[in-house]
Amino acid sequence: MDGNTRDQTSRQPNGARETQILALLQHAGGALTPGEVVERLQAELTYSTVVTILTRMHGKGMLHRSPRGRAYAYAPVTDDAGFAARRMRSVLDDRPDREAVLARFADELSDADADLLRQMLGDTDDGGTDGTDR
Repeated sequence: MDGNTRDQTSRQPNGARETQILALLQHAGGALTPGEVVERLQAELTYSTVVTILTRMHGKGMLHRSPRGRAYAYAPVTDDAGFAARRMRSVLDDRPDREAVLARFADELSDADADLLRQMLGDTDDGGTDGTDR
């Protein structure tokens, strides 16, 4: 039954819906209106549900929007790596002891990731590439 499929999809948690729509927008190659999102989702969600989700995501700072005709067109503010970095920053910002969080994070990095982070931070001292001097 078509109604049951739509009902089951519409009962997904909000985070799952946002993830689905964000992935669609990231691969769209440009901003999309709510109607275009509904079309690409092949009617998995109703137009009003998509408008609500897009509006909420815009309010959270996840999407840019610009007027297009009588609607808005939405696009992600960053790519997938940018969103991951924002989540990491949010976790760090929520903790009172930033130094302890960063130290624990660094201690748990693989050797390759630690070397990459050192390189990105401009630490050209290659004195400890075995990862023991973290």
